[in-house]
Amino acid sequence: MQASIFIARIFGLCYLVIGIGFLFNRKAFERVMEDFCRNAALVFYGGLLALISGIAIVLVHNVWVCSWVVMITLIGWIAIIKGIWIIVFPDSIARFMRVYEKNKNILVFHASAALIFGAVLTFFGFFAIM
Repeated sequence: MQASIFIARIFGLCYLVIGIGFLFNRKAFERVMEDFCRNAALVFYGGLLALISGIAIVLVHNVWVCSWVVMITLIGWIAIIKGIWIIVFPDSIARFMRVYEKNKNILVFHASAALIFGAVLTFFGFFAIM
């Protein structure tokens, strides 16, 4: 359970900050995403970071229970899949970027989801009684 709390605290706070940043400074994040998909090295390193993070989480925390802690396991597996996808299909990032450019509301939806997910993880990581 200690690993669950530790990982929930890290990802909860990160998702909170990212969600707030997306919502309050949307233009800056749109520029970051545009720059990211134009730089092949950044795309590769982004995929590598996702892959390494996912593998680390799954190795430490591969817990499949009917509880909030399964969210940590899902983060790990999703990160592994995302990392593999980005490394194997790096050109798909540009396609996703075009979808964001066509519909700006998708970024608001993802930012809101990150904010809610971050709030839930932060709550369980810092305030929930085990």
